[in-house]
Amino acid sequence: MPTAVLFGRVWQQNSDQRSQTDLEKKGVEYITALAPLVSALAESQSSALQGVTAPPDSLAAAVSKVSAVDASLGDDLKTKERWTDLQAKIAKLPKATGGPVTILTAHIEVTDLALALYGAVRRNSELNRDPDSDLSNLQQAAAIDMPTTVVRVSRMADYAQALQAATGAAKATLALQFGQEVIAVQDSVDDLTSSLQAAVDNTKSPTLSGGLVNTLDSFRRGIESMTRGANPGGIPNVATMSTAQTALQTSLNALAGVVLKEMAKLLDDRSGSLSYKRGEAVAMGLLAVLLVLAALVLPILGRRRDSEPVPASGLGESTRDVPANRASAPYGGQYDLTPAYGDNDPTRRERSGALR
Repeated sequence: MPTAVLFGRVWQQNSDQRSQTDLEKKGVEYITALAPLVSALAESQSSALQGVTAPPDSLAAAVSKVSAVDASLGDDLKTKERWTDLQAKIAKLPKATGGPVTILTAHIEVTDLALALYGAVRRNSELNRDPDSDLSNLQQAAAIDMPTTVVRVSRMADYAQALQAATGAAKATLALQFGQEVIAVQDSVDDLTSSLQAAVDNTKSPTLSGGLVNTLDSFRRGIESMTRGANPGGIPNVATMSTAQTALQTSLNALAGVVLKEMAKLLDDRSGSLSYKRGEAVAMGLLAVLLVLAALVLPILGRRRDSEPVPASGLGESTRDVPANRASAPYGGQYDLTPAYGDNDPTRRERSGALR
């Protein structure tokens, strides 16, 4: 019974860990689909401010991809209602009219909902509760820091563009918002760098550090170019910022790909380890059952052997080497105390001496 109780606890713990790992895998799959959506929304925002009414092709492709993932995983991750609402607002973006501030406001509302969807996937998949340090920091980078950085960089560039065409009170308001976005971008970059550094410092993956080196360097160079173009305290250089933004978006997408791939790999390794432990538990459980059966059956077999009658030939003294013409009493029988090898007559020596 103690063995059965222990086996049950080990099995239940293993099952719980497997279920959580599978749920986290679904979260990584959903976040992988959301990454292109955020980039496409940033592109849509920039093109709308330039007077382009038609949404970019990348937005339609990203929406289609997220819709497919949500149809498959939305029930498990409890995202269907959020995605339905976000999808409806994305469809209304081309209809947004008015000045730059109105267009920006409409896109900011949609991108905020996209960031909220990231957070919901992160919570409902329990990625935010992962016990391993490397995965915990990677999910923070992939689901919070990176999408926030993409959105903030896009807003900073678009506020700089809107600021050039604004006048009067609108220009003062946009200048204030632009300054806030510059600070927000720096904060997001610091958070992202810290999360990735913490993941590398505590990782069990042999490929994470090497995979992040090139993409992280490219990302930092893009941020430096973006900051120079922003020219905090002065007039922003829109052309420099636009060029830097394109390079930065590319490096962020590459960085997201590396991080999400490493997360999926770490979760696959964990699944393999849990499967091995489950097989090990089954083998030990079967061994315990066999030992219990042996302890029950062997004593029964032993008692059966003890209760069986002993054959007659096994009673009394052995008759090995006793001659067939053995003498009867008084020279045989009770006087025959040792195995005989030939005649067993006790007076033989006396008679032979008399003859001599």
